[in-house]
Amino acid sequence: MRKGWGAMPDRVLVDTNILLYAYDRGEPAKQPHALAVLDGLAVNGLGVLTSQILAEFFVNATRKLRPPLTVEEAYVCIQNYLLSWETRDITGAIVLEAVRGVRTHQMAYWDAQVWASAKMNQIPVVFSEDFGDEAVVEGVRFVNPFGSSFKMAAWFPGSRRDRSQ
Repeated sequence: MRKGWGAMPDRVLVDTNILLYAYDRGEPAKQPHALAVLDGLAVNGLGVLTSQILAEFFVNATRKLRPPLTVEEAYVCIQNYLLSWETRDITGAIVLEAVRGVRTHQMAYWDAQVWASAKMNQIPVVFSEDFGDEAVVEGVRFVNPFGSSFKMAAWFPGSRRDRSQ
């Protein structure tokens, strides 16, 4: 990892927005990069999703993307993620921790639930556009894979793609 964080993390929680960009033909600059990030996570066995993130993906992919995915297309995507990625459920303890995140850190609830899912499952990094790049909240680091400081090769050694190219 970069910036004094030591070894590479063993897992990275992926927020909904990263998944959506992989299917968003209306974002021609972000779509191939999102696909490369997700591929790097999958190939290296680092990617983690939660039931919340998959549910948000379904709702947004079938309603907000232009053109939207069909229900069947979204179903197949989610089924593939469930078969190939580590997936964590949202528990009562995560809900309570998310509420604490709202109270203590003034997060929006759904963002707080992403943070709480990472924290409670000991996942040190979240890839998301929704938090300040390189922000750290109680040991959970947020990285924007679309940010100017993100370098694909630093996260996925041997990767042929690098954001700086």
